[in-house]
Amino acid sequence: MGSSESVSTIRVSGWDQGTTMWNATDIPLGYLITFRCYGTWLHGDERGSIDRFHNRYKSPYLPRSDRRKEIGTGQLKSEPVNLSAAQRRSVDSAIREVCEHRRWFLHTLNVRTNHLHAVVSIGKIKPERALNAFKAYATRRMRRDGNWEYEHTPWADRGSKIHLWNEKSLALAIDYVVNGQGGDLPQFE
Repeated sequence: MGSSESVSTIRVSGWDQGTTMWNATDIPLGYLITFRCYGTWLHGDERGSIDRFHNRYKSPYLPRSDRRKEIGTGQLKSEPVNLSAAQRRSVDSAIREVCEHRRWFLHTLNVRTNHLHAVVSIGKIKPERALNAFKAYATRRMRRDGNWEYEHTPWADRGSKIHLWNEKSLALAIDYVVNGQGGDLPQFE
């Protein structure tokens, strides 16, 4: 979305909130950054999916397809990754560390077993840099903590970087991350 557009739909899996957006600058107040663990949401999944041929603004998710999911499962290079409690703690610490180190303001963070959401204000920095830094720091921290022994990344390619242009969109994103993810996860370990 360019800064000249005044209306946007914030879309995150399971959340579609139309909100009027306006900000007198070219810099969003923040971003809702989401990324998933490797292999945990494949094309054909019952939750729907978006591929490179069906990735248009406000377009619907592709419907469930057992065949597409079977093909995706067959193409996995490793088992799907679900984060343990120790891994989630490592990821949480790493994201807080990168925000502190780079002087980004972390509004909220929710690390789940198969994905995470962060609402962060990063100024003029491109959101891709924050997304990539979050993944790199999290992987490095898990390795340092002895929670990731593999050469490959635990993360799916890419991620979502939703621009939050005003206080209302920022507040809605924070609420979604804090209250829209289900309850606290148990600490089984």
